[in-house]
Amino acid sequence: MSTPEATPRGCTNFKLRQLLRGVSRLYDAELARAGLKTTQYSLLSHLVGLGPVAPGELARHMGMDASTLTRNVQVLQAQGWVEQGPGADTRSRRLAITDAGRAKQAEAKTHWKRAQLELNKRLGLTEVAALHGIIDGALASLQAAEPSKSSR
Repeated sequence: MSTPEATPRGCTNFKLRQLLRGVSRLYDAELARAGLKTTQYSLLSHLVGLGPVAPGELARHMGMDASTLTRNVQVLQAQGWVEQGPGADTRSRRLAITDAGRAKQAEAKTHWKRAQLELNKRLGLTEVAALHGIIDGALASLQAAEPSKSSR
């Protein structure tokens, strides 16, 4: 039997979206100073960390579908921050960050750090660490419950 404190109140999806909108406003405002959106900064940062990577692999690392990734990458390519080259065979391709993209990511990292520190200040380090733990556990549980692609 659950205690009143452990009983969810309201719609979890709605509450998460409210939280995400508030957090996103903070990060978006700070990253806008570098001329980026949070999704663009995240893509550039993943490319810095992963190196040249197949689009499908990048999408998996970022937890997004391929069509969303393609749309977002096209904007970065138009800016000269990402380039697409040949992959392991004639049918594949790889995405890589350019020198200009590395410079933009480095510039934006300062702003990302400011947003992170401000969130830590507003929520408190203990709350942020607890939130990370809850999110990581929830993501693992949701992924474990998903049917594998081979069984679909």
